[in-house]
Amino acid sequence: MKPLSSRTGTFTDSVIRRMTRISLKYGAVNLSQGFPDFDPPKALTEALKRAADNGPHQYAITWGAQNFREALAKKQSGFMGMEIDPESEIVVTCGSTEAMMCAMMTVTDPGDRVAIFSPFYENYAADAILCGAVPVYVPLAPPDFSFDPEMLEDAFRKGARALVLCNPSNPCGKVFSRGELTVIADLAEKYDAYVITDEVYEHIVYDPHEHVYFASLPGMRDRTLSCSSLSKTYSITGWRLGYVIASPRIIETARKVHDFLTVGAAAPLMEAAVTGLTMGPDYYSELKRTYTKKRDLFLKGLDDLEIVHNQPEGAYYVMLDISKYGYESDLAFCEDMAAKVGVGAVPGSSFFREDVNHLIRLHFAKKDSTLYEALDRLRDMVKLIR
Repeated sequence: MKPLSSRTGTFTDSVIRRMTRISLKYGAVNLSQGFPDFDPPKALTEALKRAADNGPHQYAITWGAQNFREALAKKQSGFMGMEIDPESEIVVTCGSTEAMMCAMMTVTDPGDRVAIFSPFYENYAADAILCGAVPVYVPLAPPDFSFDPEMLEDAFRKGARALVLCNPSNPCGKVFSRGELTVIADLAEKYDAYVITDEVYEHIVYDPHEHVYFASLPGMRDRTLSCSSLSKTYSITGWRLGYVIASPRIIETARKVHDFLTVGAAAPLMEAAVTGLTMGPDYYSELKRTYTKKRDLFLKGLDDLEIVHNQPEGAYYVMLDISKYGYESDLAFCEDMAAKVGVGAVPGSSFFREDVNHLIRLHFAKKDSTLYEALDRLRDMVKLIR
């Protein structure tokens, strides 16, 4: 028989989601795949009940229900500091995963180059490859995960038509400073490139850091495809509601791509989610306080156990250094960790283009009781020293 698609041979299945399956196999506390084990706001679940009873249950407008787009435009206009038109500058997608693919297909053609910071969320490289584009990697250097402007410019010199910017960053929790973003903006302008942002953790940022929306920088609105979702902000990762915000010229094309990828997001879920989008500023302040508390709880626990880790500035991930355990493979370490320690993690090598085998990623978007249980089990990590 004829071979299958060759492009799929250049990447594996999702290692993150594979580690969830391994966690389930061993009954491990799953700190691998980044989803909460606590409920969404009650107002949202009540709205979902009403939508189940009253609808809508049929297709919404392909690029998003009218009331959802209006509520999203109002919310994001306030946070991004610029007026967003719900009629021409938004396409609602099936999660930020589709938003990123939609954005990638909107701005690239087969053979184009796409710059990606490393470490990176594993979908970005796969998105580029599936579009026929060629990823060009720019390293972020631990422990602060800063980038060398010269290396970034070299990616543009090599013809990168777009850059993927995850801010705050998954997996390392880096929050790009305004100065760093200005460097990126100047290069995008100089080389006439687009910037695809993944800002799904926009509301999970720890003091003294602040989130700066890339599209809000001078001259960047027409070059930026701002991708995000409701998943992390409202603890509804299973609802799969994302979006792309961009200029009308870009959105006109993005809507065509989206239409033939998925047709549209789920109508009853959009109806219910309007309740979340219309919440006041107190909700986002409390969200920040909640995750700051979880971060501090978990990092203190790691410190008490003398487990070496980085200091996340945003998002809800932490990178652990496993150098002292003597493993050549971080994947083998994570498999043993799930089986023998009872905690699920993601091998760092799945995020890095560079040869990195000494880091693993955990997340702390869990109930306090779950985090305490995980920390109690992590006392047994000494069993893994070879």
